[in-house]
Amino acid sequence: MKTTNYFNHVRKRPDRAIITNAWIIEVIDNALETRIQNDGRIKKWAFIKDAGKYLRVILLEDGETVHNAFFDRGYTETGK
Repeated sequence: MKTTNYFNHVRKRPDRAIITNAWIIEVIDNALETRIQNDGRIKKWAFIKDAGKYLRVILLEDGETVHNAFFDRGYTETGK
């Protein structure tokens, strides 16, 4: 899994350290929703059953480098 230096730094925070690589890959491969930001970065969401929360993963424009990952408390599935 490719990551940015920013992600590697932020991941050390206690609230981010619990996010596993497996969960991040799950979001990338099986996103419930994907959006492209104005800067070209890609936002993906999926529900992580083990955590009971939605995880948002931000990828760089290449679609594979993880820039950020965090539990998104405000996310609701589109159309629901």
